[in-house]
Amino acid sequence: MPVYTVHAPSPGGADLRATDKFVFVRDGFHFWAMVLGPFWLLWHRLWLALIGWIVFLGAFDAGLHSIGIGRSSIFFANVIVALLMGLEASSLRRWTLSRGKWRQLDIVVADNRDTAERRFFERWSQKQHGIVNDQWAVDRGGPPPTRGVPGEQFSNPPPIPAGGIIGLFPEPGGSR
Repeated sequence: MPVYTVHAPSPGGADLRATDKFVFVRDGFHFWAMVLGPFWLLWHRLWLALIGWIVFLGAFDAGLHSIGIGRSSIFFANVIVALLMGLEASSLRRWTLSRGKWRQLDIVVADNRDTAERRFFERWSQKQHGIVNDQWAVDRGGPPPTRGVPGEQFSNPPPIPAGGIIGLFPEPGGSR
């Protein structure tokens, strides 16, 4: 089953108004990136990757030709480079997104892109609803809330022991 990474355009966090700009990048082999490498890079607007691919392939072919490798061997070497392009196309796309200050939000496993979007947005909207409209949230960093109800045992916090130490620690200055 394919794995998709989800990227958002804002570096500070995902915004509900920008959900139409989220990008789902499928991990795995991309056939069209292997067959039509530079056109695939142009289609996905991967300009630096395209320049790097052109420079690398030109230098690679010139280097092989200068050491006397035959045309058929250079062709097979280019096929291997094209295969590597198909394998690493999604990594190049994620790299370009990270350079553009995009943030990876999640990883989704789904059969196709539509299912991945549905699964991601179901999970993400539940998280957003919990963050924005959670009236029952409790701050776990502070002490439990106390109520000023006279006569109830929970209305005041428990008293601190005489030595000022709570737990299994020894008394200050005592023997070990």
